[in-house]
Amino acid sequence: MNESNKTLTTSSQKFGAGHPCFVVAEIGINHNGDMGLAFEEIAAAAEAGADSVKFQSYRTEDFIFDRSLMLEYQSQNKKIVEPQYDIFKRCELSRDQIYRLKEEAERHGLDFHSTPTSVGGIEILKDIGCAIVKNGSDYLSHVELIRAMGESGLITVLSTGMATVAEIDNAVRVFRETGNDKLILLHCTSSYPKPPEDVNLVRISTLKTVFNVPVGFSDHSVGSTAAIGATILGACWIEKHFTLDRSLPGPDHWFSMDPGELHNLVSAVREAERMVGTPHITPTESEVQGRRNFRLSCVAARDIEAGETVRHEDILFQRPGEGIQPAHTDFITGLKLQQPLKKGEQYTKEHFRE
Repeated sequence: MNESNKTLTTSSQKFGAGHPCFVVAEIGINHNGDMGLAFEEIAAAAEAGADSVKFQSYRTEDFIFDRSLMLEYQSQNKKIVEPQYDIFKRCELSRDQIYRLKEEAERHGLDFHSTPTSVGGIEILKDIGCAIVKNGSDYLSHVELIRAMGESGLITVLSTGMATVAEIDNAVRVFRETGNDKLILLHCTSSYPKPPEDVNLVRISTLKTVFNVPVGFSDHSVGSTAAIGATILGACWIEKHFTLDRSLPGPDHWFSMDPGELHNLVSAVREAERMVGTPHITPTESEVQGRRNFRLSCVAARDIEAGETVRHEDILFQRPGEGIQPAHTDFITGLKLQQPLKKGEQYTKEHFRE
């Protein structure tokens, strides 16, 4: 069975084969710990045409204690260096905040999902009614967490940045052992921003073939080009970092899309979907009239009387294309006309019918 073409359903939307690409505005920690800003970002994502917003429902101590581990990043055109612990701690969300963000997203017609860092975090998302849970690339080897995601019964998205095929295979195997078949893999390259030569969009096709699951794209490149390419290659999910304003303070704002850019990306993805079309080769509806207007027909090269035999030199090819096509010239050459033809008149079957 081709699981890569399956349909997945949230409370309000379907995505996968035959459905529009699921576009996710990844707010992540771009709310800066400010619920007011988070609400504004949700509203802006909805206005831009996103299908879902994603946050991070981590506990800082789940992955970092050491305050000597520093992060250097760009913010407001300045180089900032500070402890990773401090960055994450100030953007940590409580259960109540996560619930309120989900309510706000749904009020704007958006799905809501998040990236937890513990089994308890998964349980919170399930308890508040989330349909989707996301595992970050940094947690791909955390098989205990992936197993818990599978056991939750939720649609699970595994991001594959920085991973080897063996690591992805192990994560997928652990997930499938739970009996949950609602799995999506995201092609991802974990660099910010991602240079074009590292995008490697063809890996989307590789992941679909090797793991037989729906595949999406976590896009860290600049602009919309990669997302359009991913859509054409069959990605069912496009995820893009999103901010209300790239000039806001924080490590992720500067490379995130603003509302206008996200709106353009969504429009471009929707246009690309229409362009992908069907694999069946047949004239499109708009081409049918073109076949009549612009194709050629076999016409008489001279006045020909009934009873004469048609010679090859008696045939010219002229528009419109509603008569006998040039490819059938050999079939009418040597036949005897049953009706006369004027020069320039199309040959038809009726001219040869006794």
